[in-house]
Amino acid sequence: MAETSTALGPSPGGPSAAAPAVSARGVCKQFAGIEVLRDVSLDVAAGETVCVVGPSGGGKSTFLRCLNWLDEPSSGTVLLDGAPIGRVPLPDGRTRPMTMRELAAARTRVGMVFQHFALWPHLTALGNVVEAPIQVLGRPRAEALAEGRRLLERVGLADRADAYPHALSGGQKQRVAISRALAMRPSLLLFDEPTSALDPEMVGEVLSVIRGLAQGGQTMIVVTHEMAFARDVADRIVLLDAGRIVETGAPDAFFTHPRTERARRFLARYAR
Repeated sequence: MAETSTALGPSPGGPSAAAPAVSARGVCKQFAGIEVLRDVSLDVAAGETVCVVGPSGGGKSTFLRCLNWLDEPSSGTVLLDGAPIGRVPLPDGRTRPMTMRELAAARTRVGMVFQHFALWPHLTALGNVVEAPIQVLGRPRAEALAEGRRLLERVGLADRADAYPHALSGGQKQRVAISRALAMRPSLLLFDEPTSALDPEMVGEVLSVIRGLAQGGQTMIVVTHEMAFARDVADRIVLLDAGRIVETGAPDAFFTHPRTERARRFLARYAR
């Protein structure tokens, strides 16, 4: 598939230039006593595309889920646009858990695209895109429908607006999922291996959409095994292994002159 020629611009209401779009500090996560994330800290600037790479089981997906509190970190803090998510600071220095209403409001600033699409099967492509803006944000239905059609057109699916998920290919479903995330006008987009469930011939159409978003300045963290894509689209590469950030750097430096032995061994697997 030919690459998208028109950049998909950032959502309105983007992050403040005064703070990183997302700032994670000392994030740890344990499941049943097993440490999955170990003191992970990362800042992502507004408009930056960060690709997180690493071996399976290294904690990449868990880290994404901790950023929007789908998984609550065992310790550490996450700030979105400078504001905390998950826990609210109190005047005496302690914190309290966010209420479900507060957490839902904070999550509206983050869009997440999952490996397996997570579309609602009883809704059309357009219905999937507009459901949350109408129900969660309270946008007028006519306004949401008009914007939903524009978003589907931007990802090449204007003619599939009335199709149900069962009638869509994997690549089309993922593009609907991206449109659904964009419909919330998020400051930050998280992609959890968005091509891993796709047939090889469908990978390109999804990566083309993500590349257009990056060119348009949308702030994104992309967990991916597509090394060539990561090198091409990322402003920064992060290698996450065994729950720790092993190395981070600009794509050219990371791929041509990795600083750590672990990064060299990881990259050697993809050179074969």
